[in-house]
Amino acid sequence: MSERRASDGSRGDPRCSPFPARSVRERRVSSRIQREVMQLILDRGLRAGAPLPTESELMESLGVSRNSVREALKALQALDIVEVRHGYGTYVGQASLTPFADGLTFRTLARQGDDTGALAEVLQVREVLEEGLMRRVAGALSDGELDRLEGVVDRMEEAGLAGRPFPELDREFHELLYAPLGNALVPQLLGAFWTVFRRVSGVRGWTDDPAPEVTVRRHRDIVVALRAHDVEGAQKAMADHFRGIEARAAQESRGVG
Repeated sequence: MSERRASDGSRGDPRCSPFPARSVRERRVSSRIQREVMQLILDRGLRAGAPLPTESELMESLGVSRNSVREALKALQALDIVEVRHGYGTYVGQASLTPFADGLTFRTLARQGDDTGALAEVLQVREVLEEGLMRRVAGALSDGELDRLEGVVDRMEEAGLAGRPFPELDREFHELLYAPLGNALVPQLLGAFWTVFRRVSGVRGWTDDPAPEVTVRRHRDIVVALRAHDVEGAQKAMADHFRGIEARAAQESRGVG
């Protein structure tokens, strides 16, 4: 009995935790080092792939221990701000949106029993983004770019008739659509949202679109409206497209469709 009480009591003892608690001071030191490493990258104008000072050099310049430097670099690596190549050194990372997509995926899946609601929130944000961008891109698309978009829709239709899923073609369509804006952040954001949706679908075992012809029609409606310089029509077609995605996710969560 006494052994059991001792065991139960140890659960609240941080000394028995497999994850040792870090002191407030340690967290503050790590945060300071992270900020200073980021400032160093900015001050030196270092690009992705450029080498950073060695651990020893960072220790000396920042006046901290090797463990503190390593802790801070690990945190920055998780954010893709730095890349640690074991045996070679530390380099400037890509600063991609991968950590954002990872966090958003976890947030969505962590909503126990309500992942469709969480996913609907993600889709709403993406919808607002794309509908807003539609007005900007409507006047920027050339006939050649519209032809390429239509070609992607044709390939979607061919895949659907052959019974093949076409999520990658869907992604290609949206990336091509906004490419004329020349905004490098747009495809990264759209890619992050797309990745979250595919990951959640995969974990929940949701199937591909049960009505591919509807997806094809909605994408074709977007192209038709853009060719006619009908911005409102293109925005409505995009909104209909997202309503379809939301409805599909809700159906799949109930085992319908």
